[in-house]
Amino acid sequence: MIELPLPAHFDPDRVGDVWRVDYEARFADAVAWRNEHRLGAAGDADPRVCLLLVDAQNTFCTPGFELFVAGRSGTGALDDSRRICAFLYRSLGTITHTVVTLDTHQAFQIFHETLVVDAEGRHAPPYTLVSRDDVESGRWRVEPEAARALGLDPARADEHLRSYVATLTAGGKYELTIWPFHAMLGGIGHALVSAVEEALFFHAVARRSPTRFELKGREPWTEHYSALGPEVLRGARGEVLGERNAALVEHLRGFDAVIVAGQAKSHCVAWTIEDLLEDAPELGSRLYLLEDCSSPVVVPGVVDYTDAADDAFARFAQAGAHIVRSTDPIASWPGPLGGS
Repeated sequence: MIELPLPAHFDPDRVGDVWRVDYEARFADAVAWRNEHRLGAAGDADPRVCLLLVDAQNTFCTPGFELFVAGRSGTGALDDSRRICAFLYRSLGTITHTVVTLDTHQAFQIFHETLVVDAEGRHAPPYTLVSRDDVESGRWRVEPEAARALGLDPARADEHLRSYVATLTAGGKYELTIWPFHAMLGGIGHALVSAVEEALFFHAVARRSPTRFELKGREPWTEHYSALGPEVLRGARGEVLGERNAALVEHLRGFDAVIVAGQAKSHCVAWTIEDLLEDAPELGSRLYLLEDCSSPVVVPGVVDYTDAADDAFARFAQAGAHIVRSTDPIASWPGPLGGS
């Protein structure tokens, strides 16, 4: 598990900027890096080590974008992105494959204000928590014309909303949250952080290992925090709202170690790990969670999910996952990667 130096093109001070990756230059650099450091093709590697990178997109990770994950420090996701890039470059000889999830939304979704209104037709503002009691009392309902735009009768839409929030409550999930518009398909917020995209491209070329991209969150009538499936799978009448990503679970089962990082620790990261441990519990001892490369959602004076995120990671550790730091040498980690 030899750590490599950081390549000359990586500038940690630019991680918060949005820019066009110079693919031709990075291709030439990666080929030269591969030859200089004698990096073998990922297909021949043993052990097989995957970096599962959750939602490292501008919308969450770049200051000034819609849902910047600040954490309690105020710079959480920005600092995480710097460490993710440095870790990927230093660990180029160890990480054989990468899987990247992309939160992917459009204007009309159940967690956007376009769809939820009060009795007077006023749209629910961002960060509104829509509880089962609120829906049962008529405080919140689905905007009729928005329902029609999505091909659903308004009466059926209100039935769906009642069933949806009841299912969330019964399953112990967070209440339905109205989020600011974010990760909008086709928009710059949907794109990966430029420095992270560059690091992934560099890895793909150097290790001859194409990045696997997984889009999630396009279904309009359900939330989709976990990369492995939406929060609610069936509607009020049993209709399919989304499916579990069994193919991704099987892909991850094929690795000797899976390293997890990304945003947000309290939501998409936590629920992806939870679903992975549920669907493939045998992966527990092969999971490595980079605690310094993931931050919780914190909106001062509104919500703070830090404690919930820390509690989730504690549960994952009890299930066998290893909580580690990206700045520590992999050889010092516990379990199969560190050899202890």
